[in-house]
Amino acid sequence: MMPLPWAAGPPPQAWRLDSQRHSSTWDSGIGATKVGGRWNPVGYPVVYCSADPATAILEVAVHKGFAVLDIVPHVLTRARIVDVNEVHVVMPEEVPNAGWLRPGSPSKGQQVFGRALLEQHLFVVIPSAVSDESWNLLFNPNRAAGRYELETQKRFAMDTRLDPPAR
Repeated sequence: MMPLPWAAGPPPQAWRLDSQRHSSTWDSGIGATKVGGRWNPVGYPVVYCSADPATAILEVAVHKGFAVLDIVPHVLTRARIVDVNEVHVVMPEEVPNAGWLRPGSPSKGQQVFGRALLEQHLFVVIPSAVSDESWNLLFNPNRAAGRYELETQKRFAMDTRLDPPAR
């Protein structure tokens, strides 16, 4: 695993990439509430972020594809976690089923595990399924309100080589 980006530096940051039309609600958890996610069941709000911007981009690209990122305006958001002591890090060996850290559909047990973590901790850092060298940062926006601060939101500019024309 890659060391956490803030291991010897500034406070933890949460990075997220959203379509421009949803960028004002980046921390609502509404999408995960409606459809559930890797670490939460339907009805339980979670904001899925990454610990670095590159992983945030990959997390969206794996679902939408680079073609969408090339033609639909997106916004890259950076937030700061106020207190590093409120961040709980889950190491790969602490996850009951190693398959949960691989790409694929989540299981009910995985969603129950994630929800329990988010009920115990304001912020959870857990390995990414997109890259086992990267980290995701999750939080329930209702529980973590006031414990993070929006730092920047800027228009995302994708490297066009990621969506080359057909030859």
